[in-house]
Amino acid sequence: KQNKKQTNKQKSNIALSRPALNKDFRDHAEQQHIAAQQKAALQHAHAHSSGYFITQDSAFGNLILPVLPRLDPE
Repeated sequence: KQNKKQTNKQKSNIALSRPALNKDFRDHAEQQHIAAQQKAALQHAHAHSSGYFITQDSAFGNLILPVLPRLDPE
């Protein structure tokens, strides 16, 4: 009877840990999806524009940002 109680307790611990694992998996999958979108947007911008772009986190949700070249003062 003692073993059955331990087994039930172990099962409940596993069940409680699964939502955390699922959330971590979803978060990781979302990060990979965003990274893939950034890469695709950057490749498209470089292929179709003469400008220069970088990937950077943006407060406005932009995947890529245009970069203005710095000119040396004369």
